[in-house]
Amino acid sequence: MYSPWLTLVIAGLFEVGWPLGFKLAHTVGAQRTAFIAFAVISMVLSGYFLYLAQKHLPIGTAYAVWTGVGTIGTFAVGVLFFHDVVSLLRILGVTLILGGVIVLKLSA
Repeated sequence: MYSPWLTLVIAGLFEVGWPLGFKLAHTVGAQRTAFIAFAVISMVLSGYFLYLAQKHLPIGTAYAVWTGVGTIGTFAVGVLFFHDVVSLLRILGVTLILGGVIVLKLSA
């Protein structure tokens, strides 16, 4: 059974792939081309799954959830694997984004 919400989450997860690919292209120089290709493929897949989800979801909701999943996922990858700074304000910001995504889902 098709779920536009699952499709949208998949789009958001691919949205994490392209900043990750670009970051790895900077940090792992020997495989730069492969990581840039990974980023571009992630962009294409992210856009495609967003396109599919928008057939059934309002554009504003779909876009906000897509960017929210991408933002939260990229934040988590940065903290867990690249030692990005963790502070109360940054956690508050991500929590507010998550809250907005949840409210949008509940209101649909």
